[in-house]
Amino acid sequence: MKAAVLADFGQPLVLQDVARPVPEADEVLLQVEVCGVCHSDLHIALGDLPGFRGVTKPRLIPGHEVVGRVVAKGAAVDHLQIGDRVGVAWLHSACGVCEQCREGRENLCRKGVVTGLMVDGGYAEFMRAKGSHALRVPEVLTSEQAAPLFCAGVTVYRALKNAQVAAGQRVAVFGIGGLGHLAVQVARAFGAEVIALDVSDDKLALARELGATTTLNVADPEALKTIRKLGGAHVAVVTSAAKAAYDMAFKCLRPAGTLAVVGLPTEALSFQALGIVGNEIRIVGAAVGTREDMRAVLDLAVAGELRCQVETQPLAEVNEVFARMQRGGISGRVVLRCC
Repeated sequence: MKAAVLADFGQPLVLQDVARPVPEADEVLLQVEVCGVCHSDLHIALGDLPGFRGVTKPRLIPGHEVVGRVVAKGAAVDHLQIGDRVGVAWLHSACGVCEQCREGRENLCRKGVVTGLMVDGGYAEFMRAKGSHALRVPEVLTSEQAAPLFCAGVTVYRALKNAQVAAGQRVAVFGIGGLGHLAVQVARAFGAEVIALDVSDDKLALARELGATTTLNVADPEALKTIRKLGGAHVAVVTSAAKAAYDMAFKCLRPAGTLAVVGLPTEALSFQALGIVGNEIRIVGAAVGTREDMRAVLDLAVAGELRCQVETQPLAEVNEVFARMQRGGISGRVVLRCC
């Protein structure tokens, strides 16, 4: 089968023929239709985040926003049938018995295995997945629309859920890219008033189309003042990988506001303790999401409240997609067609 393989950190992926995987008893074999391209895939390929570099499988096939058809299954898989269309997310598997799993936080399982990092992912014609973590994709969603929901969609959903966004609150979304344009929609679905911020006027125009009430170019020296005049943000969710976005997001919060950390700058974040204490600021993270979160995201998409802006490219163009991502030249999400 054809697959895009990471031979070494910082090098282009290599498109080559590799052996087709064989599913174990608790696994399914998928013929991959599409796989979304996530910024985390780029971090993994570059090896620029130590937490990823240390656990990356040798000669890895990346990709964790996968939609495909079940073409074979192990003897222990009885809830999926040959021909079912399913999606596979970042969480390849969890132990199911640790404290985190028993508390409903399987995404924090200490024995959790990650798709497209610790095991091969979806930049290939076929891939193995745990039957337990392959979720059926509703028929009303195209594969291209569904794939990015399995990381970008569920990540921003969990971030806003963890931030306890409520109807009527002001939510500032920093970065209207693959995650950010979905964050605008999820926040709207939660009943929030959305303030969208980006350096690109085109992306801000997209945010307005998606329901943002206020759009601000972060290059405008009056942008922060504008948010403060509105009363400040109850929640600021940063999907950008720029440290400067976090610095600005922290300053835009109202007292008792919440900063939701999603984007992954390579530099360390730093905030003054007095600013956190004096304003009772909360800082929350979102480690992608659980299967329960994923089902909720699919429900939002089926209800028409969440739609990904998608561009489709062939698997062979993955390195060019990475290059565009590094330049900030992608609007919405790119999905790779793998078959």
